[in-house]
Amino acid sequence: MSRVFALILFSFLSSVIIAVEPSANPVVVVKTSSGEIEIELYQDKAPITVKNFLNYVQDGHYNGTIFHRVISTFMIQGGGLTADMKEKTTKAPIKNEATNGLSNEVATVAMARTSVVDSATSQFFINVADNVFLNHRDNSDGGFGYAVFGKVKKGMDVVNRIKLTKTGQHGAFSDVPVTPIVIESISLKK
Repeated sequence: MSRVFALILFSFLSSVIIAVEPSANPVVVVKTSSGEIEIELYQDKAPITVKNFLNYVQDGHYNGTIFHRVISTFMIQGGGLTADMKEKTTKAPIKNEATNGLSNEVATVAMARTSVVDSATSQFFINVADNVFLNHRDNSDGGFGYAVFGKVKKGMDVVNRIKLTKTGQHGAFSDVPVTPIVIESISLKK
């Protein structure tokens, strides 16, 4: 009798533990012309940003865009321009979630934006250095910071290859890879 009770209690407690386990953050695979990068998206810390990013992923927006700005001591930026340096149409800008407590450190992924705090759309960057000066400091335009929303889990070797690519000037753009680094696709990992 006590064995049956223990088995029932164990089954019940196991189901309770499973039921309260937090859901895992989504992971995307970024297929580039230089290799694959796997990124965990922190929907728990940056829900607006992750939802926005995943909407672009679902729409196929990133397919055929490039890493158009590469600075080996800073970051690699992409997600908005095609190989011929044409800007893709974007959705409305989103609220900047730089107050989420995440830091712009090596391997983190953050939203690119203009000098306007809430101006991020599709472009993102992967930090290749600890860029704490990009973190939220205050609510001023200059101090608000850049919202980190993910981190590279696999493929930092690819990121490091990209950061070392030869760059130059292309029209009004500087730090553009001489040979385009194409984002072939971004997909949600199952």
